[in-house]
Amino acid sequence: MTWTLPNILTVLRLVAAPGVAIMFLYFHRPWADWFALTLFIVAAVTDWFDGYLARLWKQESKFGTMMDPIADKAMVVIALVIITGYSGMNPWLILPVTVILFREVFVSGLREYLGAKAGLLKVTKLAKWKTTAQMVAISILFLGTGLEHLEGIARQGMTTDQYALAVSQGLADPIRSCGARGCSSIATMVGLGLIWIAAILTFVTGLDYFLKSLPFLKEDKQ
Repeated sequence: MTWTLPNILTVLRLVAAPGVAIMFLYFHRPWADWFALTLFIVAAVTDWFDGYLARLWKQESKFGTMMDPIADKAMVVIALVIITGYSGMNPWLILPVTVILFREVFVSGLREYLGAKAGLLKVTKLAKWKTTAQMVAISILFLGTGLEHLEGIARQGMTTDQYALAVSQGLADPIRSCGARGCSSIATMVGLGLIWIAAILTFVTGLDYFLKSLPFLKEDKQ
């Protein structure tokens, strides 16, 4: 491997994937949420830069082609596992996450089986949109888990409605309230909507990849 800047960014993104989980091991919440969110966003931004720079500087390599999707999948899978756990195993989150995880495992196994032939199945623009949707959704969901922890402290046992009333009366911190609802509720709803969109795109791209691979899966006739 040649240590070009695009390849270095790819390796750093791969290292950042478990780093998101490590934030919750060494830091208390909500600092762990904020650090994980920051690390995830920075790593997601490098996903665009490493590919752009590799094409711009003509530094595309086999290593980058192999490691780039692995780094993306590691980031997404680890982050989704963490968010699902800290979201109280919300069924509206579990279902799209299951679709995403199943697709990633299925396609990875299919690529391994196809071997060198997998390189003939090019990445589509829809697949890139899928990755972008996943990363945006995960970032907003991380924001929601961090705000939820802060609101839980600020409410001190109050319901969301009681908290909003206390804010209107100047008895609670308004920074953590968004009108009649907590900010975490809004962030979580937006994140859930986006993760469902990401799950649909993930399913469609997975099905497309499978259909394109069918000619390579036919048994050789004796």
